[in-house]
Amino acid sequence: MASYGTKDLTGKVCLITGASAGIGEAIAHRMVEAGAKVILIARRIAKLEEIKATLESTYPGAQVHCVKFDVKDLDQIGELRDGLPEEFRDIHILVNNAGVALGTPPAHENPIADVETMLRTNVSSVMAFVSTFAPGMVERNEGHIVNISSIAGHEAYPGGSVYCATKHAIDAYTTSMRHDLVGTNIRVTAISPGAVRTEFTLVRFGQDAEREDDFYKGFTPLNARDIADNVMYVTTRPQHVQVGDIVIYATKQSSAKSIAKNE
Repeated sequence: MASYGTKDLTGKVCLITGASAGIGEAIAHRMVEAGAKVILIARRIAKLEEIKATLESTYPGAQVHCVKFDVKDLDQIGELRDGLPEEFRDIHILVNNAGVALGTPPAHENPIADVETMLRTNVSSVMAFVSTFAPGMVERNEGHIVNISSIAGHEAYPGGSVYCATKHAIDAYTTSMRHDLVGTNIRVTAISPGAVRTEFTLVRFGQDAEREDDFYKGFTPLNARDIADNVMYVTTRPQHVQVGDIVIYATKQSSAKSIAKNE
């Protein structure tokens, strides 16, 4: 039997939002390792430049372009696109990774400013990046859109009203987009992690390190490299294979709030 032929990412351009740490940074490493050219987008340009230096020293010949950009600045995404160097203009893989969860208040106590931040970061920016870069994919009839969603897009839980709503929106948007692009060679995927330990959780808990540490105590959560591995899996499947959604849990987790911890 012939060997199974996976997709070669050499020379493909991968744009990653929220690339300054955590899952985005881990995806950047795996993409560059696979020979892809990467565009790293985040607000913290100093962190991006550090990651770029590490990638270039780790993988000789790495091609990395950094852009300081706040994904909430929806009206400036066109300028971001137009400012990309020629060799990074044709986006083959778009990874919408930037996301935020702010606090765990009950629904009737959500600060409106936090609601707006989560909606713009988790939902509007994803739609804006797709509207900006997917037309080029359609024109070339090639591409892959990967939205980093969450188990919160599959179930809702106390203290997560706005975050769950944003990820349910992404789940619906991703599915609708797959229908819209069904006549093309463009693949559309959502990655929906359960408990992942990155700085994301620390932000959600208001930089309360003790609370964050207590949440993960007693079991082994997922880490950023686990999610990056899922992204690499879906993007390297043969062209005729489209993975719609991956739901990934830690081994001792069966739902958003069902986690078995050691005593």
